[in-house]
Amino acid sequence: MITLLSKIFIKTNEDIGEAYIRQAYGMLCGAVGIFLNLCLFTGKFLAGTFSNSIAITADAFNNLSDAGSSIITLIGFKMAGQKPDPSHPFGHGRIEYISGLLISVIILLMGLELVKSSISKILHPEILDFSPIIILVLVASILVKCYMFLYNRRLGRKLDSAAMLATATDSLSDTLATAAVLAATLISHFTDLAIDGWCGVLVGLFICFAGYHAAKDTISPLLGQAPEKEFVRQINDIVMAYENVIGIHDLIVHNYGPGRVLISLHAEVPADGELLALHDMIDTIEHELRDKLSCHAVIHMDPVCVGDQETARLKTVAQKCLREISPALTLHDFRIVAGPTHTNLIFDTVTPYDFAMSDKELVELIKAKLQSENPNYFAVIEVDKQMV
Repeated sequence: MITLLSKIFIKTNEDIGEAYIRQAYGMLCGAVGIFLNLCLFTGKFLAGTFSNSIAITADAFNNLSDAGSSIITLIGFKMAGQKPDPSHPFGHGRIEYISGLLISVIILLMGLELVKSSISKILHPEILDFSPIIILVLVASILVKCYMFLYNRRLGRKLDSAAMLATATDSLSDTLATAAVLAATLISHFTDLAIDGWCGVLVGLFICFAGYHAAKDTISPLLGQAPEKEFVRQINDIVMAYENVIGIHDLIVHNYGPGRVLISLHAEVPADGELLALHDMIDTIEHELRDKLSCHAVIHMDPVCVGDQETARLKTVAQKCLREISPALTLHDFRIVAGPTHTNLIFDTVTPYDFAMSDKELVELIKAKLQSENPNYFAVIEVDKQMV
């Protein structure tokens, strides 16, 4: 159905990278979700009322909350698609993450409310009425929710949408919840076991679990998570393919929402290179990163000495000292300033975030090791953290 509707309402639906196409897909899926969830709520609410089943009634209101989630998704995509303005120069893409977080909170609240209602049902059990129509409603609900899970997951991955993936998670939890309600209804009818309330508790706990994981997935990009390793590898491959780039470091990826990524990095270039030619190369790299990875890139040139034997020798000495402390340590931006009484070794060292020593302790240890090699070596060190 989504494919058919997209062909009708989204004329250029194959160009998924365009911001307005992404917005159109999000709003279309939100509208379809509202319609389907309202239909499911009506059917389950009537079935739960007539059968006196707390599990079916609670599942109905879960679908009503899903309709609210779809409204949030629709509004979120609409707002995220707004153009950049003076107050938000990088656009409004992170609203998608906020809408995904709101959906997760709704999932958690509905799960807790279901647990509360189910405990009351356990304490005060009631006889359930049985009807083939009720079974038909529950089976139809399972099939509809499976469909919603599949299309939300497929488009969520295609669009890299946290909100749509959270909705897919919600649909999957609804599928399992309704399956449990169906099983409880059948067992209660054929065995006279009063498990309706217990089933409701299990369903509620499962919904809470799904809501927790959905919230976790949407909070990470809001806080500023590390870039994907594959994305970093692609950046490295593109930049290092240029002959005059000796190395890269200090890569930072700023995520302002799907399709709105800004990266900055330092590229080491020969210090004796021709300045205008190197600048032209950096411009070319920035344009290639934009065209191939759909991101804005800012590259800082770091001149490094190449071909100087003394610099190369002292760099090897410094690398040896770092390896003796930990194989995880690396360095970059190495240069020396030689004087009549001592030589300054200036460089940045890169440490993992979980490194055992503090930055201050590490710097003092490196300085001590270098001076043990030669008392006239004085180190000037900056400590960087490893991105990935």
